[in-house]
Formats: sequence, C-alpha cells, structure tokens
Amino acid sequence: MDGTHRRAGTLLGTVGIALIVAGPVMLVRARGGRNEIRTELAAQKITFPDRGLPAELEAYAGHPVETGTEAHAYAEFIKGNLVRATGGRTYAEITAELHAAGGEDEQLSRLRQTAFMGQSLRASLMSAYQAWQITTLVAGLGAALTGLGVALVATADALTPRSPNRP
Repeated sequence: MDGTHRRAGTLLGTVGIALIVAGPVMLVRARGGRNEIRTELAAQKITFPDRGLPAELEAYAGHPVETGTEAHAYAEFIKGNLVRATGGRTYAEITAELHAAGGEDEQLSRLRQTAFMGQSLRASLMSAYQAWQITTLVAGLGAALTGLGVALVATADALTPRSPNRP
C-alpha cells in the first residue's frame, strides 16, 4: 500500500505544482488583457453624451468608455439610435431596398451608410465587451486552478509516508 500511496502522492503533487504555476500565469494574462482593452478603448475617446440617454444608461452620462461593461452599454446606445434612424432595418435590408430602387436613391444611400457605420461601431464595441468577458473567465479559472493546485499538493503531502524521524 505504501508504494501506491507514494505514486499517487507523487502524481498529485506534480499535477498540483503544475496548476500552482499555471493559475498565476492565467491571472497575469487576464490582467494584461484587461489593461490592453482599457488602453484601446481610451484611445478611441468615446464618451457618453451628457444628456439624452435612455433611463437605463443615465448613470453613464458624460462618462468615458473605459471598460468592457461600458463598451456594452455604449453599443446598446448605438443600437437604439440605429433602430430609430433606420426604422429597425439592417444594413443588408437597406442595401436590398437600394438595389430594388435601381441604386440611385440618395436618401437610401445615406441611410445605408448610417446603418453600416453604426453596425460597425457596435460590432467593435461588442468585441471589446466579449474580450472583457473572456478576461473575467480566464482570471476566474486562474484563481480556481491555483486553489486546486494547492489542494492537490496538500493531499499529496498527506499521502506521503512519514518516517519515524519525520513528524
């Protein structure tokens, strides 16, 4: 039985040490990802308007977009503006209308450009939000792996046979 416990302890200890190393690496990478997202969002200099926001976004009035959560909120702000500007139609739908009209309708051309720009900006902000969410996941997994590693090393230590001279 001692040989089995020793092998199990060695395996658990090795896996535990690997997790203790991997967990903090994930935490550092998550923090680096968050810093990069913040830097990129700050470089865009996007700020919520001081007035005219929907009730659910009023807390952001005058605030710059610096986090994934704020990027998501601003993307929702753009979505509302797009729905009002386009009557709920997408870029693809407006493009189809423009082609059906012979491609010469100036008002539809401008509306299509508005839809394109708004949907593109919204997609970029949603990408920042999704990346922010991934950094949250990576940080959580890093913390969990670190804790699991510590538990495995402690278990391995408990399985290690004690010699009479070792307490």
